[in-house]
Amino acid sequence: MRILNTIPVWLLVFTAMACSTTQQVPSTAADMKSIISARTFVFQAQTVLPMSGRTRQVAGDGYEVIVSKDTVNSYLPYFGRAYSAPIDPSRSGIDFTSTNFEYTETPRKDGGWEITIKPRDVREIQQMFLSVSENGYGSLQVTSNNRQPISYNGIVTAESSRKRRK
Repeated sequence: MRILNTIPVWLLVFTAMACSTTQQVPSTAADMKSIISARTFVFQAQTVLPMSGRTRQVAGDGYEVIVSKDTVNSYLPYFGRAYSAPIDPSRSGIDFTSTNFEYTETPRKDGGWEITIKPRDVREIQQMFLSVSENGYGSLQVTSNNRQPISYNGIVTAESSRKRRK
């Protein structure tokens, strides 16, 4: 009888272990500083916060922004109001590659960094504002020309540890 009483507890423990995140976030400020200063990092979206509507969890779905010295690749979902319809309805998210962009990095007083990316060769996006903490957590706000602004929460990791999309 005692064994039957412990089965639900063990099921709960195994379920919690299976749901725990396995992503590695750089743990020290020095690691994050080297990743940010090298301009080779990946922002992996875990939560989407549209201006209207509900918050959505998207962790593990491959939604990310890959930043390198010469390219910004964005693969992010969009939930919200668009003021004009896209020409290609299959590209309804924030999905683009930019090779001509302005990159500004500013350290915060309390630690962390404020990064502004302004793509010059992507008409739909005005700017992307990424706020990164010293322990690797980030918040990304995307301002578009023909859509409501949208925010994402997630983690920042080194680019070399990620598989590149084809």
